[in-house]
Amino acid sequence: MTDAILVLNAGSSSLKFAVYPYAPGSPPPILRGKIAGIGTNPVFSVRKSVGVAEPKASLMPLEPSAELDVLIPKLLDWLNSNRSGVTIRAAGHRVVHGGRTHAEPALVTDVLLTELEALVPLAPLHQPHNLAAIRCVAAALPGLPQIVCFDTSFHRTQNRLSQLFALPRAMTDEGIVRYGFHGLSYDYIAGTLPTHLGGRANGRVIVAHLGSGASMCAMLNRRSVATSMGFTALDGLMMGRRCGAIDPGVVLYLMQEKGLTAQDVTSLLYTKSGLLGVSGISNDMAALEANAAAPAQEAIDLFCYRAAGELAWLATAIGGLDAIVFTAGIGENSALVRRRICDRLLWMGVEIDTDANDRHATRIGSLSSEVDVLIIPTDEEIIVARATHALTSAKPAPTRLKP
Repeated sequence: MTDAILVLNAGSSSLKFAVYPYAPGSPPPILRGKIAGIGTNPVFSVRKSVGVAEPKASLMPLEPSAELDVLIPKLLDWLNSNRSGVTIRAAGHRVVHGGRTHAEPALVTDVLLTELEALVPLAPLHQPHNLAAIRCVAAALPGLPQIVCFDTSFHRTQNRLSQLFALPRAMTDEGIVRYGFHGLSYDYIAGTLPTHLGGRANGRVIVAHLGSGASMCAMLNRRSVATSMGFTALDGLMMGRRCGAIDPGVVLYLMQEKGLTAQDVTSLLYTKSGLLGVSGISNDMAALEANAAAPAQEAIDLFCYRAAGELAWLATAIGGLDAIVFTAGIGENSALVRRRICDRLLWMGVEIDTDANDRHATRIGSLSSEVDVLIIPTDEEIIVARATHALTSAKPAPTRLKP
């Protein structure tokens, strides 16, 4: 049996997990897996590091309505069995929101959980599930050290102006500021930039994390200077189901003239807008690319138009542009999206090599491009695994959370 770290990324309808050797540095994962369809028809799949898929039946039976409180204990039982070959020594979690005070990974305590519960309204699609996973692990394995890593932490290097809204100062003092998200992804990319860019890694770089949730981060010296998401993960780019930046007057109109409640508006902006809302077909970029219908193509065009505009705005925060990095599901896999975004940035000296782009090569900028353009797959889980080992290898006293 191998001592291991379990990394969990819990969402509303899926639970992603990875298992790493309990060791420093960046060891390859032993297992990666996912439970999809939570709450409707959960399906378990896992892949060993050698690429061999385990049968989905290995975690069966799973009740159709099973939620995290049932699924996580089943997952832990499976992982601690002889079948997986591992013994879990510690667990690490991606937590979307850490607020203004949490700029580093932290050991889970009851006090910390209370603080993070208060941030649920700022990340309603993510935070409740992140915290539920922590409590489920604590109930199943009392005393197991658990570490949380925050998506907001990477952006705490931003200066005050980058974080301010033009609201009354008292509201700013209460914490209504720009936080930024996808920090674990940006942290990983920042760490890999020297390998790909050499001395230019510390230059003016914009990373485009394009997936179902999408944002961009402008970096100098591989530190966050500005980002597209703000107070919540609803701001900035158009996304799969989220609208991104929108005139606040639209929200007022919907409530005052159309009679929508706050709950109605929340549902509309978080789950019915974006690619899904504009196309009326799907929130999946691959599905839209395969669909010739005008609404599908318009949704793609709007996504790329908004992304190019956001990228140009972020370049002003860092005084120009030396490199663009595409990452995450759409960024790594959609040659069409990358091309349409870059085509709008020709005036900034951005040119791509069409053949390299179509092959999803690492470097897709043309030889004449003044700006390096790269595709770098992200790995949020290894960031969590590193932090979990670092904070638990000193053998902190086990923490038993209140039920």
